[in-house]
Amino acid sequence: MGPKILRRREVEALTGKSRSSLYRDMEAGTFPRPIKLSEKAVGWVESEVLAWMQARIAERDAETAAA
Repeated sequence: MGPKILRRREVEALTGKSRSSLYRDMEAGTFPRPIKLSEKAVGWVESEVLAWMQARIAERDAETAAA
Protein backbone atom coordinates (compact mmCIF):
# COMPACT_ATOMS: atom_id res chain seq x y z
CA MET A 1 0.00 0.00 0.00
CA GLY A 2 1.42 3.37 -1.01
CA PRO A 3 1.33 6.72 0.75
CA LYS A 4 -2.03 8.23 1.64
CA ILE A 5 -2.99 11.32 -0.34
CA LEU A 6 -5.00 14.08 1.31
CA ARG A 7 -7.22 16.50 -0.55
CA ARG A 8 -7.19 20.21 0.31
CA ARG A 9 -10.16 20.13 2.67
CA GLU A 10 -8.59 17.26 4.61
CA VAL A 11 -5.33 19.21 4.89
CA GLU A 12 -7.22 22.28 6.08
CA ALA A 13 -9.05 20.22 8.73
CA LEU A 14 -5.87 18.45 9.84
CA THR A 15 -3.71 21.57 10.11
CA GLY A 16 -6.30 24.22 10.99
CA LYS A 17 -4.99 26.35 8.12
CA SER A 18 -7.21 28.15 5.64
CA ARG A 19 -6.89 27.66 1.90
CA SER A 20 -5.16 31.01 1.46
CA SER A 21 -2.71 30.24 4.28
CA LEU A 22 -1.82 26.89 2.71
CA TYR A 23 -1.03 28.44 -0.64
CA ARG A 24 0.81 31.41 0.88
CA ASP A 25 2.98 29.07 2.95
CA MET A 26 3.66 26.81 -0.04
CA GLU A 27 4.77 29.85 -2.02
CA ALA A 28 7.08 30.83 0.85
CA GLY A 29 8.47 27.29 0.93
CA THR A 30 7.29 26.65 4.48
CA PHE A 31 4.59 24.05 3.74
CA PRO A 32 4.74 20.87 1.63
CA ARG A 33 3.74 21.25 -1.99
CA PRO A 34 0.94 19.11 -3.41
CA ILE A 35 1.29 16.50 -6.12
CA LYS A 36 -0.78 16.60 -9.29
CA LEU A 37 -3.44 13.89 -9.33
CA SER A 38 -5.19 14.84 -12.55
CA GLU A 39 -5.64 17.79 -14.86
CA LYS A 40 -7.53 19.75 -12.18
CA ALA A 41 -6.86 17.91 -8.93
CA VAL A 42 -3.98 17.99 -6.47
CA GLY A 43 -3.31 16.23 -3.18
CA TRP A 44 -0.78 16.28 -0.38
CA VAL A 45 1.22 13.31 0.82
CA GLU A 46 -0.09 12.65 4.33
CA SER A 47 3.34 11.78 5.75
CA GLU A 48 4.74 15.13 4.55
CA VAL A 49 1.90 17.07 6.17
CA LEU A 50 2.30 15.10 9.42
CA ALA A 51 6.07 15.73 9.36
CA TRP A 52 5.38 19.46 8.94
CA MET A 53 3.06 19.33 11.96
CA GLN A 54 5.65 17.45 14.04
CA ALA A 55 8.26 20.07 13.14
CA ARG A 56 5.93 22.85 14.40
CA ILE A 57 5.48 20.94 17.67
CA ALA A 58 9.25 20.48 17.99
CA GLU A 59 9.80 24.22 17.40
CA ARG A 60 7.28 25.05 20.10
CA ASP A 61 8.90 22.63 22.54
CA ALA A 62 12.38 24.00 21.80
CA GLU A 63 11.17 27.56 22.41
CA THR A 64 9.51 26.51 25.67
CA ALA A 65 12.67 24.73 26.86
CA ALA A 66 14.83 27.76 26.01
CA ALA A 67 12.59 30.15 27.98
